[in-house]
Amino acid sequence: MSSHQIMHVRLPGLKLLVRTDGTEKKKAPWLVLSNSLAADHTMWDAQVKLLTSRFRVLRYDTRGHGQSDVPSGPYSFDLLVDDVIGLLDQMKIERAHFMGLSLGGMTGIGLALKVPERLESLVVCDARADAPEAFVKGWEERIAAIERDGMKSIVAGTVERWLVPQFRAKHPDIVRRVERMIVETPAAGYVGCAHALKRLDYLRSMQGITAPSLFVVGREDAGAPPPVMQQMAARVPKALFEIVENAAHLPNIDNERGFEAAISHFLGLS
Repeated sequence: MSSHQIMHVRLPGLKLLVRTDGTEKKKAPWLVLSNSLAADHTMWDAQVKLLTSRFRVLRYDTRGHGQSDVPSGPYSFDLLVDDVIGLLDQMKIERAHFMGLSLGGMTGIGLALKVPERLESLVVCDARADAPEAFVKGWEERIAAIERDGMKSIVAGTVERWLVPQFRAKHPDIVRRVERMIVETPAAGYVGCAHALKRLDYLRSMQGITAPSLFVVGREDAGAPPPVMQQMAARVPKALFEIVENAAHLPNIDNERGFEAAISHFLGLS
C-alpha cells in the first residue's frame, strides 16, 4: 500500500517542509531527494511513481526554499549538509540513498564526505564541485539583479538554462509551473544559497567519497557541462557517469524518460 505524508520537521534554528511517499513496509530502503536552487520538492514529482516502486522517498524543501523557513544568510554547504543530517536524525533514518540535483547534488557530495556511514549510495545530477572565477561572477550578477529587481528578474534566464528550447516550445504548461516555482522562491533564501555556491570547494576532496556513486548530466547543460561532471566522476572510486540526451540543467523535467533510464539500473529499479 502506498501513502504520503507532509509535515514540518524542526531543526536547530529552522523548520523544513518534508514530504514522504511510498510503501508502508518498514524494511523498504529510504531515498532522500534534494532540490536545485530556486526550486522546491515538487521538482521531483514526475519521478515519484518510479522511485516508490522500490523506495520510501523523502523529499524536503531546502532551507530558504518552498515552504521551509528562511533563516538570515549567508548560508554554507556545511549548513545545508547539517540540515540533511538533522532530518535523518529526526526521522530516525540510520542510512539512506541520496539523489540531488545542482545545489542538491552538491549537498549530496558534502554529505558523502562528512557522514559516509549514513549513505547507501549517491546520485549527483547536474552539479559542480568547484567555483571558478566565471562561476563566482555569474552568481554575483544574479544576486545583484535579485537585490535590485526581485526574483522575476532571473526567471527568463533561469528557464533558458534549465530546459532545452524544443521542450519549452512543446510544454508551455510545464514551463509556466517552473517559472512559478522560481518566482515564489524567497529572494533571501536564493541569495543565502547563492553565497554558499560562491564558496563551493569539494573538488579536491572527491576521491574521499566511498559510497557507490552515479553522476548524471543533461547533454546541453551549460552550468555543469558534461566534461566537468565526467572529470568529477573520474575522481570518485568506481563512480559511474551518464549523459541524458536532449536535456539541459533539469533533465528530470525536460527528458523524464531519458533521466529515469540513466538512474534506473544504478538504483535497482530495472
